[in-house]
Amino acid sequence: MTACRGSLQEGDFMCLVELDLPAHSTELPRSVQSLLKEADRRIQRFQRDCRVPGFVPSDFAKAYAALRGLAAAELAPGNIFCEWGSGFGVVTCIAAMLDFDAYGIEIEGELVEASRQLAEDFGLSAEFVRGSFIPSGGEVILRGNDGFSWLSTEAGTAHDELGMGPDDFDLIFAYPWPDEEHLMLRLFDRYARAGAVLLTYRADDSLQAHRKLNGRSKRR
Repeated sequence: MTACRGSLQEGDFMCLVELDLPAHSTELPRSVQSLLKEADRRIQRFQRDCRVPGFVPSDFAKAYAALRGLAAAELAPGNIFCEWGSGFGVVTCIAAMLDFDAYGIEIEGELVEASRQLAEDFGLSAEFVRGSFIPSGGEVILRGNDGFSWLSTEAGTAHDELGMGPDDFDLIFAYPWPDEEHLMLRLFDRYARAGAVLLTYRADDSLQAHRKLNGRSKRR
């Protein structure tokens, strides 16, 4: 299924192909079960003690199955993973368990610290950076949004600290609010590398994957 739509900016268009997610067993290895059990315990405690607006966990077991299926089918062009809005860092940790070079970008400092601690406690090499995943210049896409959005650039872009831009990632995961889905796709279309895959967890508890077809990535 190919979706090509116009946008608010002249010359800026979207042309992405929706991928069928490979069927894969939902059985979780013990190491992943242990991670998810501990993450759930910490998230419940965190939500009780530290209220962060907009933090809603996804279904991590479903995310694991989707990432494992994508990895097994080699649908991403490489091994570099990034989570846009990484929250508690669980999906980024899962990606590290699946042997991705895993990075998480999160705007809330308390969540970044919790993510780093989770990865450290499980001996995972996931890296987390505080800031916005929206690159310099991406604010023009946000200004075209008429609906409510948690997307923000107030904390500054995280890419300088990370030393990597959106066009360096092969597989990106995000859990957008419903009014953010189109913005996520536009950001991915404009800044991701050709061939990269965007995996999104949706409000109806489903997962959706898109591949970027064209080569209009913005090199820094």
